[in-house]
Amino acid sequence: MFVQENSLKVIKEYFFNSLFGLYPEREVDSFFHLLSEHFLDLSRTQTRQSLNRKLSESELLKFHYALKKLMEFVPIQQLTGRQFFYKHTFLVSPDTLIPRPETEELVDLIVKNNPEFDGRILDIGTGTGAIAISLDLALPNSSVTAFDVSEPALEVAQKNNLLLNSSVEFLLEDILHSTHSGEPFDIVVSNPPYVLDKEKSQMEKNVLEYEPHLALFVEDEEPLLFYKAIAVFCKSNLVKGGKLFVEINEQYGNETSELFSSHGFDSVQILKDLNGKDRMVSAIKSLD
Repeated sequence: MFVQENSLKVIKEYFFNSLFGLYPEREVDSFFHLLSEHFLDLSRTQTRQSLNRKLSESELLKFHYALKKLMEFVPIQQLTGRQFFYKHTFLVSPDTLIPRPETEELVDLIVKNNPEFDGRILDIGTGTGAIAISLDLALPNSSVTAFDVSEPALEVAQKNNLLLNSSVEFLLEDILHSTHSGEPFDIVVSNPPYVLDKEKSQMEKNVLEYEPHLALFVEDEEPLLFYKAIAVFCKSNLVKGGKLFVEINEQYGNETSELFSSHGFDSVQILKDLNGKDRMVSAIKSLD
């Protein structure tokens, strides 16, 4: 046992002392409250009001295990198995990229620009299914399909589909070697791998060591590999006048925009995220 006393207050102090210097204080506070909610079913307010609560040995062991993993930089979302994204809580696993706030902005952009949308949407590289399911729930008259090359990721996405009572069709499909055919889509969206191998040294340990590289990285020599594949896919699988929305590497906004312009897209726009970084590109497939 890692503390002499078993009150929640003592555990909180132990968390802060143990994680000091590893994470910002505000983040440690967030960890503690997230774990209190996960292990004890206490809201943030209830946690603050329950600091004198005595914990059982099994509860103490859960906190002890979580603290050990946090000191190894395991993402908190993998400890709770969940992440909140665009009004809903999604299951996550080591096989899926943890949904991020920047990607919420991508979903919000689509929803706000397509009110009452009742067409067909495709999400390429769905991971947890966060984009696809969020769009399906926010645009209930739409029909949403999602691709991923990872079977374990699709298993997580399907669990989220059932958990959130959405109706996305998930398909095992490699966009780099796609053989998909069928009725074209009206909107295509993707958050593909776009982090360069050379950028690994700049990444946090919790991302680099514990999130799937398949969903994150692309070779330095081909930074736009997936965007090229998406553009080619859209030639026969996106209707004329159909819309494309992608998340991008901030360093390659102009290059990504030019790529889509050269592949038959009009009205190509680079859009910034809330931090002022080039983060999204939107485009409309030419009517010609």
